[in-house]
Amino acid sequence: MPKKIRELIQELKTAGFADRGGKGSHRNFKHPAGWKITISGNPGHDAKKYQEREVEKIIREVGK
Repeated sequence: MPKKIRELIQELKTAGFADRGGKGSHRNFKHPAGWKITISGNPGHDAKKYQEREVEKIIREVGK
């Protein structure tokens, strides 16, 4: 079962990313180390596979 967009957002916030807002259903996140990512979709919707992979990848990169 795919994760929800709200779960991806929570994972990013837990990893230290700050929500910088966005337009419509897009949210921009920035980490103090300079990493940026944009997540699109309403919080209750299922996340796409590529979104899950992107979030996992950027969290791994920040942790290095």
